[in-house]
Amino acid sequence: MVKVKLVGATGYGGVGLIELMMRHPEIEIGSLIAATETGKPISAFWPHLQGICDEMVHAADDPEADVDVDVVVYSTPDGIGMQLAPAEVANGRKVLDYSGDFRFNSTELYEDYATRLGIPVQHKAPGLLNDSVYGLVELHREEIAAASVVGNPGCYAVACIIGLAPAAAAGLVEADTIICDCKTGISGGGKKPKQGFHYPEAYDSSYSYRLTGHQHVMEVERELSVLAGSDIQLTFTPQVVPMTRGIIACLYGKLPRGVDQKKVLAAYREFYAEKPFVRVMDTPAATGHVRGSNFVNVTVACDERTGTLRIISHIDNLVKGQAGSAMQNLNIMFGFDEMTGLNFPGAHP
Repeated sequence: MVKVKLVGATGYGGVGLIELMMRHPEIEIGSLIAATETGKPISAFWPHLQGICDEMVHAADDPEADVDVDVVVYSTPDGIGMQLAPAEVANGRKVLDYSGDFRFNSTELYEDYATRLGIPVQHKAPGLLNDSVYGLVELHREEIAAASVVGNPGCYAVACIIGLAPAAAAGLVEADTIICDCKTGISGGGKKPKQGFHYPEAYDSSYSYRLTGHQHVMEVERELSVLAGSDIQLTFTPQVVPMTRGIIACLYGKLPRGVDQKKVLAAYREFYAEKPFVRVMDTPAATGHVRGSNFVNVTVACDERTGTLRIISHIDNLVKGQAGSAMQNLNIMFGFDEMTGLNFPGAHP
């Protein structure tokens, strides 16, 4: 059995991974750590886990939290994992971080990312950056399998990269015309209420935010540029809509001459033929069709009249956009089938 120490256990990302670990036959909880909600079973904070997972939540300095584990998962804000990961790696443990701490392989890229967020730009574990791997299994399976440090991707980035990767790789879109028009549910703001992600502000209202310098743009542009073999810059518009969970990414760009719906659809189906969590279709879909699951529904709907590539990508931001990607990464890191503990359809309606 693979034992996991989960730091940040009581947030949305932490409880999401706990739910998934309860389904996994080869992974078990070693210890649960939180900053404030401690000294009680996890089910005291999340009653739906009562009788399913009643593990105690410990403070980081609690001696009972110091157990032998195989991997440490940081479901924590930026800046936490980088402070703690070096000691864990030195002790022979693997690390998976939900934040942007290990999504980039150089201090320069991290500084750009941190500047966009307005957080300290100095990375506390630069020695681990060169060896860290970007944790999008659909593109980096082999590297993840060999990695000791994996940076989980951002939720918007998952939807956009998976939606555009085949087009970038096969030259099915003019690189300087890409637009990502994305909408997320309120849970994307995390567990703690904040203006804009607070029920009275978000109910019956939609709005855009951070129209320049969004941190997830860096991930999308980097991954697509590698696939295309040339620099890609895109326009990204994040928006909040009044639903609890889900992301719909409407992705646009100009079709090169001679590229049509049939060619794009065939390329997408070939690219994702061996990627079990990506479902490529040419019919309309909805966020409700992936709610609670690790699947990505990618709809190819080119507008041949205007010569526009149009891809609609749907994910659950808390599963494929967070805890599900984490579990998928853990499966690859420890040699399990990537669908283990994740092969279920979610809930609908």
